[in-house]
Formats: sequence, structure tokens, C-alpha cells
Amino acid sequence: MQAWVIEAAGGPETLLLADLPIPEVGPDDVLVQVAACGINFPDSLIIEDLYQTRPPRPFAPGGEIAGTIIALGSTVTNLAPGDRVIARTAWGGLAEQIAVPAAKCAVMPAAMGFAEGSAFLFTYATSYHALVQRGRIKPGDRLLVLGAAGGTGAAAIELAKAFGAHVCAAVSSDEKAAFARECGADETIIYPAGPLDKDAARALGAQFKSAGGERGFDLVYDPVGGDYAEPALRAMAWKGRYLVVGFTAGIPRLPFNLPLLKGCEIVGVFNGGLNANEPHVAADNVRELIALFEQGKVRPRVSRVYAFADAPQAIAAIAGRFALGKLVVSMGEFDHG
Repeated sequence: MQAWVIEAAGGPETLLLADLPIPEVGPDDVLVQVAACGINFPDSLIIEDLYQTRPPRPFAPGGEIAGTIIALGSTVTNLAPGDRVIARTAWGGLAEQIAVPAAKCAVMPAAMGFAEGSAFLFTYATSYHALVQRGRIKPGDRLLVLGAAGGTGAAAIELAKAFGAHVCAAVSSDEKAAFARECGADETIIYPAGPLDKDAARALGAQFKSAGGERGFDLVYDPVGGDYAEPALRAMAWKGRYLVVGFTAGIPRLPFNLPLLKGCEIVGVFNGGLNANEPHVAADNVRELIALFEQGKVRPRVSRVYAFADAPQAIAAIAGRFALGKLVVSMGEFDHG
């Protein structure tokens, strides 16, 4: 089978198209014929050894897939050949076939296409865990979403609106602001490209405070970090929850007097840790997300589908923060959904 592999730490241009043997299927695994692979920011990090997980090389990036089961391990009884499934894979998804633990697979809803399926679990599961378990979101909460036009940001907007929150989406361009409004944002803020000097950071903080109103934001969803974190933290409400999701703009340094004065929480969000430590909660989250999809309350925003031959370009687009919503790599002909 063919797969895009990385042999040494490097950017998307160092990926190689290789012929690999069909993966071995363990007793608890299923073998999936991959139809589509969703591309996420960690794919750009893992190939450069900048992610918290470092697979043995060579390996194929690609942390979530949608496809069809073609073989079962000896202990698997809850799935069958021919089932259309979605799965978080951590890596290995940019390949024609992949062996996945059956416990990590979910059967796709009939109305979900493979492109949507491959763009579903990573962003929505992360955002659901952030808002529900870590943020304790409730109707009427005011939420500020940084990086709101990216995959996790767009998912956070949709989920927050489904939960009855008011959403302010912070983005870096007019195009991204329009996209965030399409996803359901009530209002938008356009922030400057970083890094920010003290005056720019102070001005952004004033923008955030104005948008937060007298009370401030009950929740901040931050997959960006960098120089944007402190201005957002300054706009928080008393007892607000600041959700640390990622660091596309770098790891911030925050003054700890701010959470003291505001009585707010700075809360880490790591859905991979949830899967490892509380798999039953993670599984319940996936079931809830599928129900929300079937109710029409969420729908993955796939802005572009790349051919398998162009997979490195998809990772480069994510790394450059050019994407709106989700990017998907197609392994061949399939229903784009």
C-alpha cells in the first residue's frame, strides 16, 4: 500500500511517498481502508518532533480518518467488515490502510460523508471536552474564541451556540471573520498579526474588554496562545474559565496576578489525555457529538479536499495558518458528503 512517510524531522516538503506492507491486525484491532484523512495543526508539529508524541520513524502523519472496515481482529465483536467508521489515530492516517484499535472507532451516521467524517473527531471532541468538562458551559455564558476560523475554533463556535452561549469570534482577517459568522458567531473581532508589541497588546486587550462588556467573558477558548493570551485573560469575568487548547502562536507567559484578581481558572484542555485516562468519558462525548450531528446542530466545515498526491500541501497550509475550517486529504474517489 502507499503512504506518505517522514524519515527525519522536517517540514511537509520532506514527506516521501512510499510503498509499505499491509498493517498487521492485532486481536483488538480493525483494518480500515482509508477513504479520507483529516489534517490538523498537530500533523505539522509531529513531523518536526515538536509535538508531545514522537512516533518511531519512519511513520505516516495523519491523526484522524474515515473509511471502511475490511478485516477484524479475533476479539472484535461490535464491528463488522463493511462498516463505515471514523477514528482518531494519532498518526498513520495518510496511508491507504491502517490498523486501528476497535475501541477508537465509531460508526459513521448514514448522513455523514467520508470527508465530513475525517474532519469530525479531532476538532469537535477537543472542543466538546473543552467547553463541557473543562469549561462547564451553560446557557447565557459569554465566550471569546481565539483563532475562531480554524478547525477547533469553528467547532467551538458551533457547539457553544448549541449550548446557548453568546460567542465573540476573534480572527486575523475580514475573510476569517465572515467565515466565523457563517459558523454562528454573534460578533467578531479582527486582531493584528503577531508578534504584538506592548502598545498593540494593550489595544487588543481594550478591544476584548469592550466586547466582553461590563461583566467580561465567562469563557475564553484559546488554541492560539502567544501574545494574544494576556489581552484575552484581562477581559475575563469574575470566576471565568480560560481554556488552554493550543499554541499556534507560541507558548505564552502570563502574569499570575490576573487570575488572582479575577478569581478565574486557567484550565488545560488535552483530549488525548482524556482518552487515555477517562476513556468512558471520551466515548460518551463522541456519542453526544454524533447525536448533535444527527440533530443538525453541528457540521464539519471542510473548506478544501486535497488529492492524496497533494497531502504535503495540505499540511503546509495548516502550518501556515491559511485554512478556513478543516482540510481533508482524499485517498481516492469517495462521497464528499
